[in-house]
Amino acid sequence: MRATHLLYLHGFRSSPQSAKARLVAGHVASRHPDVFLWCPQLPPSPREAMALVADGIAAWPQGEGMAVVGSSLGGYYASWVARQARCASVLLNPAVRPARDLARHIGEQTAWHDPEARFFFRPEFIAELQALDVSGQPPAGPELLIAARGDELLDWREMVERYPQARQVVLEGGDHALSDFPAHLEEVLRFCNLA
Repeated sequence: MRATHLLYLHGFRSSPQSAKARLVAGHVASRHPDVFLWCPQLPPSPREAMALVADGIAAWPQGEGMAVVGSSLGGYYASWVARQARCASVLLNPAVRPARDLARHIGEQTAWHDPEARFFFRPEFIAELQALDVSGQPPAGPELLIAARGDELLDWREMVERYPQARQVVLEGGDHALSDFPAHLEEVLRFCNLA
């Protein structure tokens, strides 16, 4: 069975306007016109973000019928979603310990793609992130990890250690944004096994 539904989850301060999200959307539209792609704008609250996603995918086919791609904080969320939906997940430079890493970002933040847009990252969001941690559990579906050694924000070694059962692609160099993502797009979507 091939996946008819694809979920893309953006990272912290990011949006559906990210370069990777737009590349995925363009590729799916041209090569997989029968696949339903959803890339929601995630609210800053992790609890609200996952409630939005859970509600949005409630009627989707679970298991092999769907896949999820997540970048950075979206990768952390993708692991939680894949566990609930028992589906394949692709993790692009995923946040592994966001409760630790984002604690220093409590306060007002600007959106990456629209500096005029502001949001507040609240202290209680740290506990909400911890509540979504599925790192101690075996994956419920196939996982593909793409980790760049040159990621300037997150440690690729933590990613590799966190996803021992994943198919791992560790890139020499690179950056957190995965600027060379177009070179990996085919592999990512092939892994998702889209209809």
